[in-house]
Amino acid sequence: MNTIILIAADLAAITVLTLALYLRRHRRRDLVVSYLGMNAGVLAVATALSGSAAGLGLGLGLFGVLSIIRLRSTELAQHEVAYYFSALALGLIAGIGVEPLWLTLSLMALVLLVMFVGDNPKVLPAYRHQTVVLDRAISDEQELTARLEEVLNGTVHAATVQELDLVNDKTIVDVRYAVRRIPELPRTALGFDQPAGALTPAPQELLGARHSSTTTAGAA
Repeated sequence: MNTIILIAADLAAITVLTLALYLRRHRRRDLVVSYLGMNAGVLAVATALSGSAAGLGLGLGLFGVLSIIRLRSTELAQHEVAYYFSALALGLIAGIGVEPLWLTLSLMALVLLVMFVGDNPKVLPAYRHQTVVLDRAISDEQELTARLEEVLNGTVHAATVQELDLVNDKTIVDVRYAVRRIPELPRTALGFDQPAGALTPAPQELLGARHSSTTTAGAA
């Protein structure tokens, strides 16, 4: 009976992980298929091995083998690797079936909770990571930081020079920074509230020129 409950719990957990969290936030369908297939396969193997005396050891060995797999067709980002290991962990936890039952279910819920919070777009939303290619060879650290903050419109927290090309006058930098917030303009200032086909308000320069011409005509 516990096996059926654990299988149902795993299917529910992997559905939440892939469809409610990953697909909704990152919109990459091919990895959804990968996560679902890997989770189902690991669950089946771990469930089959759990009845043998060497089930736990083989399960950990399976985790180690699968952890070194890399999809060489496309590069995985770090958050995608985290989803990959979470799907793997859910299948192993449900397949091995740690006693008591509430502990297994709690561990699965913990994995989902960590991924929900850790990959939430509201957590550190301004932080970014980029590789920037500058059109000048800059060896001075302060000058480099100032140039990067000007280009990225942010506050640089770490900048690692990967290549300083003095011949071609180029600098390649790995940058970790926080984006500065830009105040949003009101919709009326952008002309979004105008009816379809209506002309946008004239610039202040044109209004000033029109006012000055009217004043001159009146004086004449």
